[in-house]
Amino acid sequence: MRHGGGGSSARKPLYSAAERMRRDASRWTLVQGLLAPVQFLVFLVSLVLVIRFLATGEGETAATVSIVVKTLTLYTIMVTGAIWEKAVFGQYLFAPSFFWEDAVSMIVIALHTAYLWALLTDALSVNQLMTLALVAYATYVINAAQFVWKLRMARLDAAAKTASPDSLFSLESGVPAR
Repeated sequence: MRHGGGGSSARKPLYSAAERMRRDASRWTLVQGLLAPVQFLVFLVSLVLVIRFLATGEGETAATVSIVVKTLTLYTIMVTGAIWEKAVFGQYLFAPSFFWEDAVSMIVIALHTAYLWALLTDALSVNQLMTLALVAYATYVINAAQFVWKLRMARLDAAAKTASPDSLFSLESGVPAR
């Protein structure tokens, strides 16, 4: 399961040739590419505000608003990501290439949604809410790392395909190189 070195890769490429073409042609690819860094920036700002509140007791409203904005951003990227997955893989969620990323995304969404529910129902104290937000954020970081890893794998797949002696033939004939 390595790229490079002397061995061959036993890992199935992330995208088939047809999926890669659909990915590259989909406007949802650009949407995801724009939303991901926006969501990460919202996360970083919110993380600072939450930690500041927990450390000083100041800025509760700013921290709370930032968590709500982060959650709405998460919902947006999840819905558009499901649309992207449908356009590329033919199903809204849990396509084999992104199964584990989607599974962890469900945990991230559940934690953020639990935060909203607890906020609206006063089910938790402010410190408990902030702690729940931090747990949601830690899970989000794991999920973001999964997606960054997949992006890297896709780039390595593309580089390997370009470097393959059969790649020119494959591209011209439309038959994926093996």
